[in-house]
Amino acid sequence: MRLFTAVLPPEDVMRELAAEVARLRMLPGADGLRWTGRAGWHFTLAFYGEVEDGLVPELTARLERAASRTEPFELALSGGGQFGHGRALWAGAEGDLRAMRLLAERAGAAARRAGVPVEEHRRYKAHLTVARSRDGVDVRPYLEALDAFRSRPWTVGELALVRSNLPTSGVPGEQPRYETVARRALGAAG
Repeated sequence: MRLFTAVLPPEDVMRELAAEVARLRMLPGADGLRWTGRAGWHFTLAFYGEVEDGLVPELTARLERAASRTEPFELALSGGGQFGHGRALWAGAEGDLRAMRLLAERAGAAARRAGVPVEEHRRYKAHLTVARSRDGVDVRPYLEALDAFRSRPWTVGELALVRSNLPTSGVPGEQPRYETVARRALGAAG
């Protein structure tokens, strides 16, 4: 199965982001972007790709240990950015980004120790993708609008192991489906 670990914002923060994305979608040229649905809004910590079913129990156990060694931390959606010269538009984060990077590193290490091949390490950048484009798009108006965006802060209290089901219908614009297969509490209480 295709898996990754993530931080999932709470529902009220998702509503704040949905309102901001609705404003972004009213800007000129917004129809040239493929907007990510709410179900796809998450902060990916570590992407594992296809994981053999037999490795999932060990991966889950190691993620539980990684989560228990990471104390809950404060986070808020804040501002935005882009990757690939307009190929991905994202909402950023503020708060204890050091703790989030540490959790991402631990999620990657947990996978390697469980025998799951993980891509080479890159410096973690907290981002939540809101839109994509096959061609580079001038996203400056969207970045200017996102610059003032701030959600309410929340305490991140868990790490989620998420299954990604890629579209199979061939219908243009179909989005992946996401299913949380495990949740692990952060901190010693987890």
